[in-house]
Amino acid sequence: MSIMQNSPLFIEPSSFHAERVINFYPGPGALPLPVLKRVHAELFNFNGTGMSVMELSHRSEEIQDIIDDSVERIKRLMGLSNQFEVIFMQGGSSLQFLMLPMNFSHPGDEIDYVDTGYWANKAIQAAQSLDRELKIIASSSDRNHTYIPDLTKIYQDAHPQAKFLHICSNNTVVGTQFHNFPKLPIPIAVDMTSDFMSKVIDTDNLSFIYAHAQKNIGIAGATIILIRKEMLNKMTDNLPEFLDYRTHIKRKSNYHTPPCFSIYITWHILRWIEEELGGITQLENINNDKANLLYDFLDSTPFFHCSIDKDFRSKMNIVFTLPNENLEKQFIQETTEAGMIGIAGHRTKGGCRVSIYNGVTKDAVKTLIEFMDKFAKQHKCKDSI
Repeated sequence: MSIMQNSPLFIEPSSFHAERVINFYPGPGALPLPVLKRVHAELFNFNGTGMSVMELSHRSEEIQDIIDDSVERIKRLMGLSNQFEVIFMQGGSSLQFLMLPMNFSHPGDEIDYVDTGYWANKAIQAAQSLDRELKIIASSSDRNHTYIPDLTKIYQDAHPQAKFLHICSNNTVVGTQFHNFPKLPIPIAVDMTSDFMSKVIDTDNLSFIYAHAQKNIGIAGATIILIRKEMLNKMTDNLPEFLDYRTHIKRKSNYHTPPCFSIYITWHILRWIEEELGGITQLENINNDKANLLYDFLDSTPFFHCSIDKDFRSKMNIVFTLPNENLEKQFIQETTEAGMIGIAGHRTKGGCRVSIYNGVTKDAVKTLIEFMDKFAKQHKCKDSI
């Protein structure tokens, strides 16, 4: 038996599975168990180096290979042509809220945004801090963000002179999602943080995509950015070197110390999607099955209510309410005690929210539905006494 196995910190992969809860947190989200097991096996000695990935120099061949292979897997899984550059950065989506308008517009330029809730609004607020002519061309605020604005409205109001249109594809707080994207005469930039690599994406109409990895494709720390190459000819000059996308493209995501361990986790998830599941289409089918199971239950059980228009419901973040706030608190407490965590709604919205990212299994959703069914029947019985 090795020294590592003698250590009290060493946990056999077969035993830590039994100790795990079901994670429905909206982010950081659940990681696939096969990925965790593989990372666990490599944690002390990656690829024969005698070191953890966390200890390797970011200038080492091993780290650059992980970055390069991750880029190629993203392109392959998404069916991207050579028209896209793919880079990794730090700073999450919040940094991209600023870098996007800084790189692709000048002071006084028009930039267009769609307001579909909390994170879309965060992007708008960040861009408003810059000297740009920002226009909100569509919003769902009139109905408490329970729908996605009519795309024909976007077609009509998107101005040809705008440098780009910004969309948040999946709205984690309110539970809505763009299921397709408009065709416009201007570039479309998409915050895909919470549905990136969860389904097949038609990128023909898209010029810029960014996604913090902590929902579907990794852990906090790494942000994946896709840039159509023709956009590089439209960039602002005289940017600070670090805030210029071209810097990171030129240096292959290794301009400064990248978030090596975060990228490494993403690399393993990409391998899991490609080598174990068989690709994005197969993963999308699984995610659709999970969402359909839960929405079908919600729609057939009056005790729970989902207010989101059916055509725009998120397949990642499913929001619902119970008959009153006391029951919601009790439900959240009892699910937690039963080993299902992260079901409380966002602090600004309340209610309940179940996030079913790539790492959440179909069995986990079925377990939750069984619990919800028993909870509803129990409290209906109490009400009838």
